[in-house]
Amino acid sequence: MAPVKVTMEVGTDSVAVITIFNLPVNALAIPIIAGLREKWTEATMRNDVKAIVLTGNGGRFSGGFDINVFQKVHATGDTSQMPDVSVDLVVNTMEDGKKPAVAAIEGLALGGGLELALGCHARIAAPRAQLGLPELSLGVMPGFGGTQRLPRLIGLSKAVELMMTSKPIMSEEGKKLGLIDAIVPSSELLKVSRQWALDIAERRKPWMRSLHKTDKIGSLSEAHEILKVAREQVKQIAKNMPQHLACIEVIEEGIIHGGYNGVLKEAKVFKDLVLSDTSKGLVHIFFSQRATSKVPSVTDIGLKPRTVKKVAVIGGGLMGSGIATALALSNTIVILKEINSEFLQKGMKAIEANVSGLVARKKLPQDKADKALSMVKGALDYSDFKDVDMVIEAVIENVPLKQKIFSEIEKVCPPHCILATNTSTIDLNIIGENTTSKDRIIGAHFFSPAHIMPLLEIVRTEKTSAQAILDLMAVGKAIKKVPVVVGNCTGFAVNRTFFPYSQGAHILVNLGVDVFRIDTQIASFGLPMGPFQLQDLTGYGVAVAVGKEFRSAFSDRTFKSPLIDLLIKSGRNGKNNGKGYYIYEKGSKPRPDFTVLPIIEESRRLANIMPEGKPISVTDQEIVEMILFPVVNEACRVLDEGIVVRASDLDVTSVLGMSFPSYRGGIVFWADTVGAGHIYRSLKKWSELYGNFFKPSRFLEERATKGIPLSAPSSTSSVSRSRM
Repeated sequence: MAPVKVTMEVGTDSVAVITIFNLPVNALAIPIIAGLREKWTEATMRNDVKAIVLTGNGGRFSGGFDINVFQKVHATGDTSQMPDVSVDLVVNTMEDGKKPAVAAIEGLALGGGLELALGCHARIAAPRAQLGLPELSLGVMPGFGGTQRLPRLIGLSKAVELMMTSKPIMSEEGKKLGLIDAIVPSSELLKVSRQWALDIAERRKPWMRSLHKTDKIGSLSEAHEILKVAREQVKQIAKNMPQHLACIEVIEEGIIHGGYNGVLKEAKVFKDLVLSDTSKGLVHIFFSQRATSKVPSVTDIGLKPRTVKKVAVIGGGLMGSGIATALALSNTIVILKEINSEFLQKGMKAIEANVSGLVARKKLPQDKADKALSMVKGALDYSDFKDVDMVIEAVIENVPLKQKIFSEIEKVCPPHCILATNTSTIDLNIIGENTTSKDRIIGAHFFSPAHIMPLLEIVRTEKTSAQAILDLMAVGKAIKKVPVVVGNCTGFAVNRTFFPYSQGAHILVNLGVDVFRIDTQIASFGLPMGPFQLQDLTGYGVAVAVGKEFRSAFSDRTFKSPLIDLLIKSGRNGKNNGKGYYIYEKGSKPRPDFTVLPIIEESRRLANIMPEGKPISVTDQEIVEMILFPVVNEACRVLDEGIVVRASDLDVTSVLGMSFPSYRGGIVFWADTVGAGHIYRSLKKWSELYGNFFKPSRFLEERATKGIPLSAPSSTSSVSRSRM
């Protein structure tokens, strides 16, 4: 391990160069902050030092504060572990110090790293260095003076935008905005920065303390208007999260009462936010996502991933074309196979539309779009499969068809080729039943739209080789997905855990609860939409097919709602034909279709589960709990059966695959904040009132009774199917 340290070298020009060493991104760990304070103090006191240059080792300035410290604070509740950087170091030692300092920025200056640079008296950057304050994405806000200095350097409106979105800008834009004083080649960065620092010391360049600048703030009335608009936008984009509004209030404090007062308030509010549930949830997801790349008996046995240059995708429908798009965008050669030229043409056009959409949204430059499209070739037979490294089958959920395809590709593909299926629910052992190469069979479950959604659920059977898993993990990372390895069962980890989601919603509707009220409460909780609007979006055919699979696998705890069949009979098919629970018209938001209410009444009559034929009375909170607690209950079974490597993998998959709100930390993390005891007691009560669907699992009962968190590793669970 490279040493974590801060060094100082004084040149013959009397400039002290202070360098941060903490690979890979020079994170501001506690020893680094102590080292900066020590070296800065030494440079200030030395007579042979006229000026200071601050830089980072290895072509990176600093990626920001070490968020491992947040984890420690979350575990103990003790914020005294957070060092006083803002006032003691940045204001007193650096900005108000007796010697001028220049930040020499290369690679990146993010979060606390950029805030240190803001405390210097000038900033010189190499080309294409990333600059940003992404702290809000971790549930906190800039805590080293960034809320005060950034608006004073680049103007209030742009500063608020950068902080609220957490998106970085390049040094070229930083120069235009006034954040960067000069851009120079990397080879000249230190030389120019040293000279700039001397020029400040000798009064040839201005000695600029950004906390004292006011010329870019504008008038109080202008500032008030900008912050008013920002508050309105935040209420739309950051519901249920405190850090955005807190950040705006701290910015406002500095504008009204001066930068130093703003810094003092920032330091206090920052510590409050670190202890918030939102920060705990977002930091948990950050670390959990990193942990998914460690799979016991796969990533720790010395194997290296093989190169995957050419992939065949079978089926050019919505999923197949999305998968092909994702692969082509990562410079992988793709063969798209269909059964006839009409379907093939549709598939190729869908890929073109996906790529054009990215260009239109400025997510992809035209030259890269052209390159991606040139990587895809259409096929109507298997003649191009003789040298593919991987096949991904993405046809409809039809067992005999999938079995036939796997028998065929096993014969035509080379012996090293990975045989993957994109099935979302069907047991892989059934799909590969008629093959002999069971060590090469693996699930590559993408989420729709496949070229945009970030999760790749990698499903292993008892016979899938570690090499095949490692190769698919590498492909997932290459196409910018987060690969999570799970075990094989109906629905795997994500769809298995969430199958009770729509079932619970249908039980509530058939118990007499208003369908639109259910959707409103789930959206208020933080999911992008409620279960019924989601069903409109995915189409009722999917609901019927998936429901059949789960009823077959888990007959003891499923509910067959008459509602979907009634909707189909009435000629509705959700967004596909513009009529479902909602009305869909081009150019306008979906709006409730109240003509669906008689169909719902008919469903209630047929289901006949309302106690004494009367609708039940529930609070808004109970609606959320009656839909999400059964999901937690199924997550407990998934944990107990060892379908995932660790509980936090379910948190990651719930956030990235099902859009569970990240600020709640994922399904298991959220359940632990609610408490296993409350979830168990609620489910037990509802199971007595409304049946087996709500019956608590053995795992949940055990954890609730013993007071053990659901996320705690299981000592008695069978060998994990995800790590066999």
